[in-house]
Amino acid sequence: MSEVELLNWLRSTGLHISIAIFVIGLVFRVVQNLLIGADKNLAAPRGSKMGPGLATIVRRSFFHPHMTYRGYFTLIAGYLFHLGFLITLFFLSQHIILFESILGFGWPALPPAVIDVTAILGIAALIAVLIHRLIDPVLKQISDYQDYLAWVLTMFPLATGFLLMHPMGASYSVVLSLHILSFELLIIAIPFTKLSHMLSIFISRWYNGAMAGYKGIKQ
Repeated sequence: MSEVELLNWLRSTGLHISIAIFVIGLVFRVVQNLLIGADKNLAAPRGSKMGPGLATIVRRSFFHPHMTYRGYFTLIAGYLFHLGFLITLFFLSQHIILFESILGFGWPALPPAVIDVTAILGIAALIAVLIHRLIDPVLKQISDYQDYLAWVLTMFPLATGFLLMHPMGASYSVVLSLHILSFELLIIAIPFTKLSHMLSIFISRWYNGAMAGYKGIKQ
């Protein structure tokens, strides 16, 4: 298969397959998470679920007075990466053209200079998170292959995308193929690895808050 044939396959059949696996896998994962708490609670309710559940999602998504320095680092680095990744994904003009071909509509793009900044912030935050994981004695002990696999899968789309915007001598078609392939591998892996936290984190936070509210526990 030539470079052009590979690129065409990745932009058509490969993309369709990866999106299908992503959607089906994510639906399965969400249903699985919801069924974990589906058993009937025999205790008499002492409060509501919805309000405390939503409040817990909000409270655990931002800074709070009892957060440790490690918690501050994790939250700041996490937000920098996610914002950098999502802004680059949804507001780069080339990406918007792709979304428009799939969805039938688009939206204004951000200037390339802004995208450069968000991509660099995302890459820097990922590097900082990896260094922290490697040197922190607790994280080092509890980390497994999935943590490092998730890091590689999220770094490659950003890194190859940045190389596309700033060519450094490599073949454009090869780097573009690697960029598309890295994105497709990322979305395929999301439902089946720790990357599924993109949804499960909100479900688990809501569930913890809802159960506390049901039992009348003030948080």
